[in-house]
Amino acid sequence: MKKALSLALLLVITAGSAQAKISKKETQKASYSVSCVAFYNLENLFDTINDPTINDEEYLPEGGMKWTSFKYENKVQKMAYALSQLGTDYVPTGAAVIGVSEIENRGVLEDVVADPAWGERKMEIVHYDGPDRRGVDVGLLYNPDYFTVTNSNSHRLYIEEDPNFRTRDQLVVSGYLQGEKIHVIVNHWPSRYGGEVASRPKRAAAARLTKWIADSIYQREPKAKIIIMGDLNDDPYNIPCCEVLGAKKTREEVQPQGFFNTMWQMLDRGIGSLAYNGSWNLFDQIIISEPLMNANPAKELSYWKAQVFNKPFLTVQEGKDKGTPLRTTKSNVWQNGYSDHYPTMIYLIKQK
Repeated sequence: MKKALSLALLLVITAGSAQAKISKKETQKASYSVSCVAFYNLENLFDTINDPTINDEEYLPEGGMKWTSFKYENKVQKMAYALSQLGTDYVPTGAAVIGVSEIENRGVLEDVVADPAWGERKMEIVHYDGPDRRGVDVGLLYNPDYFTVTNSNSHRLYIEEDPNFRTRDQLVVSGYLQGEKIHVIVNHWPSRYGGEVASRPKRAAAARLTKWIADSIYQREPKAKIIIMGDLNDDPYNIPCCEVLGAKKTREEVQPQGFFNTMWQMLDRGIGSLAYNGSWNLFDQIIISEPLMNANPAKELSYWKAQVFNKPFLTVQEGKDKGTPLRTTKSNVWQNGYSDHYPTMIYLIKQK
């Protein structure tokens, strides 16, 4: 949003919608529709059924996690509740679009969206089976009352130097939000297994694929509104994000058809989405295209602000892990928590 409009939003919540009023010296007023777009790593949402095509043995009743129906059902309920709360600080109907990662298959998402936590909302699913060795995929949940899907596809990452490497596909979903076309790219880049430096080339390859997808959209639509989201297994300042993908820290650095990392300055303030060895990382990023960043909210859908959804119910309240995400398991011990990541989200606005 334009600088003159920032920090001036006075939100008035109405049934089923959120309105934003902008006050400039108490003389200029306008009402805005607010939409939330979010991402959440669901931390190993596996069912209890053995799938011989993937490596899911750890998450079976007889596996290392002793993954019983009771544990699975608790996990589904917690995921549904957490997801249903995303965006409700400003939009009572919650997030219109939610990217997810670390899900075993479409079936686990069907169980999540069928949970009573959603109330009257009927969330729908976009999912493709991918080739990841652990059998986890990315997916997208959306509220069809607010987001209309027009197209989706899945892009596979091939690394020429390591042709046997298999990881998560990158999901691209296009559709209309508040009457405007947007493109969402959902990611879960390769892990840091073996160390950040040693594993960096794989994430750089993933970043190149993401950049290629986004640039291909730009070629068709020079003013495309693109949202890149996901667990990138890197912080905003790491090379795959800031150099290969080219996601910038400040608005001023973003060139036409460039990308703005909505999370970078948040990390600078000490806010993260996951904690490791006593320090915060912000791997769960949401990056937006220049046309979405620079859009005039008086006329079109525009970026407003970003948030890490680090609510108390998602957080350890005591002990040495106090203040960090309340996980499902830790060291193979069931914690009956949510995830080792916090969700992240952005809010988009448009004048009514």
